[in-house]
Amino acid sequence: MDQKRIFGPLLTILGIIGLIYAAFLFLDDTNVDWKTQVVFFILGLIFFSSGLGLIKNTNN
Repeated sequence: MDQKRIFGPLLTILGIIGLIYAAFLFLDDTNVDWKTQVVFFILGLIFFSSGLGLIKNTNN
């Protein structure tokens, strides 16, 4: 089984989860450190873009 076909959607889903969690932390009323928000946003963005890149470049 081709590993790119597994890791592409997996990284995309993890990226979406990371971006949603970063948005949740941004909108939450508790005192969350801004560095934590930035880390989750950047990791989510990296995972999302790399997952989309793998999906786009995977040959059938």
